[in-house]
Amino acid sequence: MEPILPPEGTDFVVKARHSVFYTTPLEYLLRQREVDHLVLAVQVTEQCILYSALDAYVCHFEVTVARDGVAHVDEGLADAALELMKRNMDAEIAPCADCTLADRRKGA
Repeated sequence: MEPILPPEGTDFVVKARHSVFYTTPLEYLLRQREVDHLVLAVQVTEQCILYSALDAYVCHFEVTVARDGVAHVDEGLADAALELMKRNMDAEIAPCADCTLADRRKGA
C-alpha cells in the first residue's frame, strides 16, 4: 500500500493529540499567511473538532465547521459539541457546499 502524502512543498503539521493546535506550529503558520478563518472537517466531532475549534477561538480565529463533513463516535455528544461550538465559540455550522476555501486573508 502506498502512503498518502501531501504534494511537494505543502506545509504539513503532525497532530498528535485532540487539538490540531496542541504542541504544533499551526498557529504560527496560519499567522505567517495572514489566515484568520478556519474550516474544520473530518473527525471526530465531539473530540478533535471540538478541541480544535476551542483552541482556534481562543487564538482569535473565525471558525466554520462543515456539518456534513465531520464524523462522530456518539451522535448525541456530536450534536451537543456542535451546539457548544455555535453558542460559545461563535462557530458557524454550515454544510460542506457552503464552505469555500476562497482566499480570505486580511487585505486579500
